[in-house]
Order: sequence, then C-alpha cells, then structure tokens
Amino acid sequence: MRVLLAEDDREISSAVKKVFEFNKYDMDIAHDGLEAYDMVYDNEYDVLIFDIMMPKMDGLTLVKKLRSEGCSLPIIMVTARSEIDDKVLGLDSGADDYLTKPFQMKELLARVRALSRRTGEVSESYKAGNVTLDNGTFELKAKTSVRLTSKEYKMMEFLIRNKSVLVSTERLMDAIWDYESEAEINVVWVYISALRKKLKQIGANLIIQAVRGVGYQLIEENA
Repeated sequence: MRVLLAEDDREISSAVKKVFEFNKYDMDIAHDGLEAYDMVYDNEYDVLIFDIMMPKMDGLTLVKKLRSEGCSLPIIMVTARSEIDDKVLGLDSGADDYLTKPFQMKELLARVRALSRRTGEVSESYKAGNVTLDNGTFELKAKTSVRLTSKEYKMMEFLIRNKSVLVSTERLMDAIWDYESEAEINVVWVYISALRKKLKQIGANLIIQAVRGVGYQLIEENA
C-alpha cells in the first residue's frame, strides 16, 4: 500500500515515515501543499494524509481542490485544533477522517487500514424517507446529492439500518470506532453535526434527533 503524507514539520514526517515503512507501507513525503498536490497526480496512492497548517497551500484548500477535480482517494486530515467546529470544517471540505495532534502512531495506522478497506466493496444502496445512501459512491441523495466521508457513511448506514430506533452513543462508538480504543466519546457529536448539515443541504426529510444523555435516532419528518 502506498501512502502520501503532507507535513511541513520534517521531524514529525520523518518519524511517521519510519513507523509506516516498518509496518510494510510505502510512504512519500510532501513538505507543503503545492508539492502534495503535484505528487497526487504524479503517483498512485491508496490513502492521503494531510496536515491542515502547511505553507503554500493549507490542507483544507488542498482537499477542496482535489475533491473539486474529482479525486476520490481517502483523505485523513491531521490538525492541532481540537474544537468541534474545526473538525467539522475538515469533514465538510471533503476529508474522510481527522486526527488531532498529538496522536499515537498505532491509531494513525488503524485509520489508514480502515480507509483502505474501501477498495473492492460491493455497491449497495440504502433508503429511508426520500434519502438514498449509495455504497459505491458514498453519496447521500435526496433533492440534491452530497458525498460523505468514510465515517459519515458508516454512521449514516448504521442509522438507516436502525431507523426510528434510539441508539446509544456507546453503541455508535462500538459500531464505527471499534478499532480505535482511544477515540473520545465526543467524536460522535462531530459526525452527527456534519451529517445533520448534509441532510439539510440535500433537502432530506430525515432528521437526527438527540435524546440528552441517551443517544440519537433517525426519524422521518411528518411520517
């Protein structure tokens, strides 16, 4: 598997590269956003890892540019920012996942493995209300359509499969972050918030309702 890491901190990028190569990955390094952009088109990668704060082109701009040009490679954003709004912004830009610094190498490896498992998935659609969720394209469709990140897709699929069922936050954690033992419980809220925005954006008649202290349920408006 070949991975591109865009990280301007040479000490961090060197350390990550050594760990990945020890685990039998091929890893290339870019030290600014423009270099990373060129490398994406000059090489074949399975997963992209971008730091947000980079010279010449920041990570968010880089992700938006690649997505607008049709690049569908899995992307992990790495950020020193911990605020939920910043994480949602990364997902809205087109990233599939995010990791907050400082992070442990084993967690980054686990997330890369999870995203790489997309290859070879059989296309299947799930429906609820006026919404269709397409496994082949990761698109959520209603009056318009929007692309979901990998974890947004997993969460939406889980909620559709359990439509109208009150699902605990812990159950969502187990279903979607089972391989990430160090993921924090508030990560669920980050993805719920992103999904709510995208459901509204496409004109869906579904809403994700929160029950304080219990969990969430997907319900159809005026059903």
